[in-house]
Amino acid sequence: MYQEKLMGKKGRTLILAYDHGLEHGPIDFNLNSADPDFIFDIAVKSKVSGVVVLSGLAEQYGRKYGFFLPLIVKLNGKSSIGEGEPYSAQFCSVERAAKLGASAVGYTIYLGSEEEAKIFKEFGQIVEEAHSRQLPVIAWVYPRGKAVKDDLSTEILAYAGRTALELGADIVKLKYNGDFEGFKWVVKNAGLCDVVVAGGEKEEDPLSFLRSVKEVLDAGAKGVAVGRNVWQSENPLGMLDALTKLIFHDVPPEKAVMYVNKI
Repeated sequence: MYQEKLMGKKGRTLILAYDHGLEHGPIDFNLNSADPDFIFDIAVKSKVSGVVVLSGLAEQYGRKYGFFLPLIVKLNGKSSIGEGEPYSAQFCSVERAAKLGASAVGYTIYLGSEEEAKIFKEFGQIVEEAHSRQLPVIAWVYPRGKAVKDDLSTEILAYAGRTALELGADIVKLKYNGDFEGFKWVVKNAGLCDVVVAGGEKEEDPLSFLRSVKEVLDAGAKGVAVGRNVWQSENPLGMLDALTKLIFHDVPPEKAVMYVNKI
């Protein structure tokens, strides 16, 4: 019920992800997208449902832009440099996120990691604290670790969705494996925990990307949390316009793509 704050028309959502600076490093950025002002500006202009940032950006830029759009503050994160079993430690409290103006908080769960018990305990405490403040909680659930043989199998994705539900998340962010019928089973297992799909690496063909978004919506997902396919686009605002038309107004991908090419 807490996730209603991030849901727009038809109970759907369009989240702009911008936590890549820590998670991936500058490799994903260009001269535009490396500038947080650029990202926040297109987020405000397109009226996205929320923008995902870490606490540093929320503190440095929230005063300027937080009034105009919902901030989703990620409470944990890690660099892409280290090796070993995946674990992303919490470094921002729910209390601090709330003081920074967060409309929701997020946390990455590595399902199947040897650090799973520690991750679950940390996440449980976050859910308790966030819900006491009426803040929705988004779980990034990524099956990873040496025990995970195929992180994109339908069964492991369904397990990921169910894990988010069982642990108390309001929204779960998952990858899409291209299995339309199978993804219906993934959504079913997530129950009342709404599924949003990760945008992933930038696709060269905008129409192909928009068609995949339409697929996950038809399979029961409530929206997407997309970063690189927006701000690596030649026309980021156009891509957000296209996604808005597709997600909230049911404009077919073949027509929505015209907004990407519109200057």
